[in-house]
Amino acid sequence: MSGTERLRNTLVASSACLTAVGLILAATATVQARVTRIAIEKKLSPAFDGASFGAAGQYETLAGKAFGELDPNDPHNAIIQDIKLAPRNARGMVEYTATFQIVKPIDMAKASRLMWHDVPNRAGRITIVPIERANGDIGLSSGWQGDNSGATAPGPNNEYVVVPVAKKPDGSAITGRVMARIMNASGKDSRPMIVHSNPMPYRPASLDTKEASLVTHASETIDGAIGATAVIAPGDWAFAKCSADKPFPGTPDPTQICLKNGFDPNLLYQVTFTAKDPPVLGIGFAAFRDVGSFFRNAAQDDAGTPNPIAGGVSWAIARGVSQSGNFLRGFIHLGFNQDEAGRQVYDGAWPIIAGRRIALNYRFALPDGVLKLYEAGSEGPQWWAAAADPVRGLPSAGILDRCTASHTCPKIIEHFGSAEVWGLKLTPEWVGSAGDADLPLPDNVRRYYIPSTQHGGGPGGFSTTAAAPPSCPSVGWGRGVLPSNPVPHTQTVNAIRAHFRDWVMKGIAPPPSRYPTLAAGTLVDAAAEAMGFPALPGLPAHAPSGLINPLLDYDFGPEFNYMDGSGVQTVVPPRVKQVIRLKAPRVDADGNELGGVPVVLRDAPLGTYLGWNITAAGFHKGQICNYAGGMIPFAKTKAERLANEDPRPSLEERYGNHAGYVRAVEAAAHKAVAEGFLLEGDAKALIAAADASDVLR
Repeated sequence: MSGTERLRNTLVASSACLTAVGLILAATATVQARVTRIAIEKKLSPAFDGASFGAAGQYETLAGKAFGELDPNDPHNAIIQDIKLAPRNARGMVEYTATFQIVKPIDMAKASRLMWHDVPNRAGRITIVPIERANGDIGLSSGWQGDNSGATAPGPNNEYVVVPVAKKPDGSAITGRVMARIMNASGKDSRPMIVHSNPMPYRPASLDTKEASLVTHASETIDGAIGATAVIAPGDWAFAKCSADKPFPGTPDPTQICLKNGFDPNLLYQVTFTAKDPPVLGIGFAAFRDVGSFFRNAAQDDAGTPNPIAGGVSWAIARGVSQSGNFLRGFIHLGFNQDEAGRQVYDGAWPIIAGRRIALNYRFALPDGVLKLYEAGSEGPQWWAAAADPVRGLPSAGILDRCTASHTCPKIIEHFGSAEVWGLKLTPEWVGSAGDADLPLPDNVRRYYIPSTQHGGGPGGFSTTAAAPPSCPSVGWGRGVLPSNPVPHTQTVNAIRAHFRDWVMKGIAPPPSRYPTLAAGTLVDAAAEAMGFPALPGLPAHAPSGLINPLLDYDFGPEFNYMDGSGVQTVVPPRVKQVIRLKAPRVDADGNELGGVPVVLRDAPLGTYLGWNITAAGFHKGQICNYAGGMIPFAKTKAERLANEDPRPSLEERYGNHAGYVRAVEAAAHKAVAEGFLLEGDAKALIAAADASDVLR
């Protein structure tokens, strides 16, 4: 029997088991998605300064906590890493607490009956936007991230989940190796250990540096090639807080590193230590599932506290941006769109600018990671329908395998921009790890690519004044060389939202997927020649060749489950087994991307808009600026562009004068409306903004 057949048989057997369990649970009158109690701790009514929103009228917000319990032996929960090592209550259940906020019309009779369940990004509480309130929609935001560090620590205005710590069967502590990295640090002040933007959530089991390792790297490439390394002797550093006034060895502190000779900004510092007491972070998936299911389905909790939106939800869409979109992809992959009662939780799922699965369900997971060197998240299938993975030697599989087996797959819309291609390793989702064929999309998935845009889009507008270079995402990375990319996602997202509501609520299919493909010739090797990228002023001659962040195939050790991103990492830092080259969109003569949905500023351009930027200084100088975007403005006149040896026509050569530019914006807006990617109201606003702009005034 092949690996594929074994996987299919397992999924079929799992589906039968889940169906049987669902029937049993559905017959139990007390089933409440296993949120056993809710507590409303804060109510603001009316909210939003008393404003009224369309026919829905005034809104109110309710914030509180949900107290849940999970059966560790239930097939719906058994996939959670270490759940059977979590403490249990008297009923043998594993408990958690999750925060939530509900945003709803005061008069629920005026609600649309659509609930958006938003996944917070690093604990940021989410409130549905005015257009959704004007539609009468209901908003739910709830916690899932349980490492509780920095911004994700419990606080009055954020979302979090409190999960138990796993212990060995005898009650003793579980330990494991973890790694943190410090870059662009100088001087004798201590430095915190950071994971992207939050402090490392794990503490060393011992502050004795003989039981840890601190090494320096003189250089690194995006391919994982490490330059000269050196080990710092245990006596020359400490887990401590120190400064010029309180020098080495400083005051013991498990969250910071103090160096006897101070930090050298030309070096990267990598510390590996033994941590203890791993939180069962995968419970965050179940907590999000159960909170969503409770507010959609339950009349009251086990104590009789009423669900404030009981009977008011007919449809539910889960939505997450960036890290939170990665959460949704992992949520679906691991089968969490079916609750303990066997019910489908969400009718729709909208992972936004998210091309991987969250690194959450392994022991000592680091969900704040964003796919820098040694960070997990691209293991196993990144694509929706089952497909082979010959490059990594994994069986054929897809994100939708489990929900397909249990008949609980939602309708899915995903959208991306260029930064996800260049910085966040997106294209294997489109063409697999081999990169030699377009992977087909299932009927329940739509994919839209917003070309030439940075992560989340820019602020928009029509200005010939270049913005300042952006900070490269991740603490301590540095800044970019090029001005920030202004091309927005906002208006495209407004159109996608309208289509998604119609698809879920009325069954009206959205426009066909649109993104670069190998078959159309719009997806090519990520090299300047293959892309047709012009030689532009202000860029190195090779750019963008060598800038894309490749997919690294890691060896995390034999206890790690590469299909599900679960298990235990025993090789820390991991070994890079191979580098998998990615694809990128082909570009036009200006360097702007082809193959995506129409966007007015990209189609009536004021420059070349890039999903990448170049790090200006520091340890990563000359390399990709993580996942920031950039822009290279057009010259205003022909004389100016010739003086700069710029091959791109100037603004005057393109548009003639201000009125000519406004006509170009009008044409681009009408095209986007006709193709379903711009709403009429947004089109009128964009044309008015172009008319009021300084372009060729």
